[in-house]
Amino acid sequence: MKTRHLDATFEVKAVSDDGTFSGYGSVFGVVDSYNERVMPGAFTRSIEQKGASGVALLWQHRSDSPIGVYTEMREDAKGLYVEGRLALGTEKGREAYELMKMGWKAGMSIGFMPSDTEKADDGVREVRELDLWEVSIVTFPANAASMVEQVRAKIENGDEPTKRDIERLLTRDAGLSRSKTAALLAGGYDAMINQRDADDEVSKMWKALEGFSL
Repeated sequence: MKTRHLDATFEVKAVSDDGTFSGYGSVFGVVDSYNERVMPGAFTRSIEQKGASGVALLWQHRSDSPIGVYTEMREDAKGLYVEGRLALGTEKGREAYELMKMGWKAGMSIGFMPSDTEKADDGVREVRELDLWEVSIVTFPANAASMVEQVRAKIENGDEPTKRDIERLLTRDAGLSRSKTAALLAGGYDAMINQRDADDEVSKMWKALEGFSL
């Protein structure tokens, strides 16, 4: 079973000069793309066994991009409360710090494996206990893994993904430019390649004009 991701909106009240911050890594009762919701008490065992420092602070769920350490982690009535300190000597840690200081509304997303679940009356599977591996700071509250799973769930249910679903996957998650995405959706792969060639020609034109003035 692969690691699950679940997002929470994360507003930073204040970031100290040393990179210290606080927020919620998870909010109870939110239904994720797996049709699951984390319940109060789900984090208790992980916190007791690992402590705050034993849970990784990552950038975008990338195991090769740790950006600091957690110094405090506990459950309260709202969800999983965390305090951490960004590693300002790392590129991504400094980037997160600068964005937070500017008032950026970041996202936080937990990486976990459910260990005790139970199906509720409304059909949602409740996660009553989990193994918490990491809590990431992410660019968007809805991360790539979650978006992919939503589209996959639609297909499995016999529903067609919307054009907007595909656009979000290709531009935000796969990294295609908006022009290439539009060309691909309108005319298929050949149209996308033609658009790439056109973009290259425009780029060459601007480079040729650099330093030229009237």
